Parts: sequence; structure tokens; C-alpha cells
Amino acid sequence: MTEAIGLDFGTTNTVAALADGAGQSELIEFRSKQSSGATFRSALCFWEDTAVRGGIDCEAGPWAIEEFLEAPSDCRFVQSFKSVVATPSFERALIFNRPLRFEDMGQLFLSKLVSHAQGKLDQRPRRVIVGRPVEYAGAQPDSDLARERYRAMFSAFGVEVHYVYEPLGAAFSYATRLTEQATVLVADFGGGTTDFSIVRIAEPGAPQRCTPLASSGIGIAGDRFDQRIVDRLVLPMLGKGGQYRSFDKLLDIPGGWFSEFSDWSRLALMRNRRTLEELRRLQRSAVDPAAIERLIALIKHEQGYPLYAAVGQLKRALSEHESAAFRFDGGGLDIGVEVDRRDFEAWIAPDLARIEQALDHAIARAGIAAAQIDRVFLTGGSSLIPAVRSLFDRRFGEERIASGGELTSIAHGLAMIGALAEPELWAA
Repeated sequence: MTEAIGLDFGTTNTVAALADGAGQSELIEFRSKQSSGATFRSALCFWEDTAVRGGIDCEAGPWAIEEFLEAPSDCRFVQSFKSVVATPSFERALIFNRPLRFEDMGQLFLSKLVSHAQGKLDQRPRRVIVGRPVEYAGAQPDSDLARERYRAMFSAFGVEVHYVYEPLGAAFSYATRLTEQATVLVADFGGGTTDFSIVRIAEPGAPQRCTPLASSGIGIAGDRFDQRIVDRLVLPMLGKGGQYRSFDKLLDIPGGWFSEFSDWSRLALMRNRRTLEELRRLQRSAVDPAAIERLIALIKHEQGYPLYAAVGQLKRALSEHESAAFRFDGGGLDIGVEVDRRDFEAWIAPDLARIEQALDHAIARAGIAAAQIDRVFLTGGSSLIPAVRSLFDRRFGEERIASGGELTSIAHGLAMIGALAEPELWAA
């Protein structure tokens, strides 16, 4: 066995684990002023600083959040940027008039992650195992483009880099809990994608502990659930469904403005001169100009992170209670409304139906019946949503369902794969 890093670069959070070459792996902890733990928020915050080269400085993870909270109007807060890795239409983000490609943002992010790892990643092993989704997020994702961008992003991070499906990493981690052979379905609910892998796990001590049978995925997960909340509770107050005047006609306001606004990876990028000028023109012709004014104010005052935090708080509350309050106050918009869990479940029902179709594809590709699956391991933050859990309870029965380490199991398993003599056997 050898030393290796397992890196779960997630849409919402990133987790790193270090395998010691002796069969153990250790999660890398991060300690900022406001938080501590193994999760490192997949976010960047930029601000202008004439004292640094290029005139722009940045931070990542919880430190990015702290910088934003200190001076939100002076920052550009970018989150969920992994969502655009496979999107051909995304070429560059313009941050304070500086164009940044996906790989540029990725390299900045990794450099900050290393610098905040308390020295544990300064002497990096030659082998790095990076998790990747089975299917990338986006309307027409280009997996070849995603691989090129990943290669550029991780080029300086390790001599030997392998890419492994994220649910396979979780499967390897889960295998350490089992004392007998089993056929296991792993369901990974991330921020941008939901991925499934079916793995045959041998008894402890077997020459090959895990054998992948099939995988599938879909670009629907926690961020899509967020969009459903924003669409129902926020966008109607920002002009969605409204009209504008064009000569002697009343036309519907194009929906593209609102799909961009509800996408966490794109919201901060709307704060540019061209977009704001176009919105000002729309405001002058809108039937309800005050609604467009609120939209402009939210963009200008960098309210993406506070809105994201309010949506996340609502989701967590609805996972524990039958109803919860959604509260948001910022950029001239004040919302306070009670939300029933049943309503939220109705909003995401079409998404859950498509997720279940991806599950069926994994089972079909494995060439087995659902009854032949002995265990189901759920991981990822959105696996805690009751409607998600009930889907698996209904299909497999509560007695076959296991969970735990929702945010860290993938990185742990990836590191253990990296410690093997031939990690390429698991490569995607």
C-alpha cells in the first residue's frame, strides 16, 4: 500500500482524506474563525486589492464566507462553480474585469485548500484520487470537456492523478463496516448530481474486496431542490410571470433572467455592467418595475450567499419538521412565509421521479433484480431529505437501508482506493 490523497471535490463542499499507506485514512480538518471540521465549502470570494499581483485577491472555503460577510458589496462570491465544468457555453467568468476559466478558479481553490490544511497537504504524496460524478450537471454536459478542465485544474496537485466515480468511493468506505459478502447499492446525493453504483463486496481478507457492477447518474440534486424553493418563494417577487411593454404589445418577461438568478454557480456572475444595463432597460418597460428593481438590488448587493443560506436552512428544517418558516431579508426584499413539507415534496416530485429512473438504469445495467441487492448505502447531504429516504424505503425496505458520514464517506473511500497497488482498476 502507498500514501495517497482522496479528494471529494463537491459542488457544495470539498473533503480531503490522507491515506497513510498502512490501511488507515485521516480526514483533513480545517479551522477558521467561524467553523471547524472536515468540510471545506466549494466557494471562492474575490475582492480588489492593489497590493497584490493583478489587483485581485481571493479566498476559498469558510474563509471565503468570512471575507464576504465583512464587505459583501465589495466582493464577488462564487459558489457551486463545479456545476459548469461540463458546460461548453461556459468559457470564462468576468471577475472585476478579469476573465477566469473554470480551471483558473479550480487552481485558485485548490491552492487555498492546501494553504488552510494546517500543513498536512504541504508534502503531498505522488498519488491523488479525485472523485467525479457518473453524469455531470448541465443541460447537455460534455464529459470530454470536463475531463480536460479537471486535468488542467489538478495538474499541479499530484504527479499521478486518477478519477473515480464518487459513489464507488463511498462504496469502498462502506465496505469497511461489513463482515460478510454483500451486493450493495450506493446512492450519492450531492449538490449538482445524484449518482448510483452497484458493487459486490467480498468478505474481509479477500484479494479484491470490491467489484463494481454498474453505475448511473443524473444532473439533479440539492442545487435543483434549491432552485425549486427559489422559484416558488422568491422569483415571483422579482418579476417572474410578469410582463413588459414593447410598442403596443404586452409580452412575457423572458424566463432566462430567472433561471440564471436561481443557479448558484451563475448568480454572482450576473453582477456585471452589461447584465445590469439590460435589466435597467427591462425595468423601464416592465408592468411592475418595482419587481425588477428588487431583482437588480439583490444582484448589486451580492445577496447570493445570504439567499443560499436561507434556502439551506429551510431544507434542513423541513427534514426535521412538518413545516418551517422561510425567512430572507436583504437587498430590499423581505420574505417571511411558512412552508409545509408536503408542498416542498410536491415541488421536487418531478426531480425525484427522474432520480428514480437513473436508479432503475443502474439496476438494469448491473443485470440483477432489486431483490438481489442486500444493502443500500445513502450518502450526500440531500440523502437526509425525508422524501429522498422514503423513495428507498419504499423500493428496498427500511431494514436494508444504511447511512452515515454523509459528507465525508466519499473522500475516505477515495483515499483508501489510492493506497491500493493498482488504483487504476477503479478509475472512471
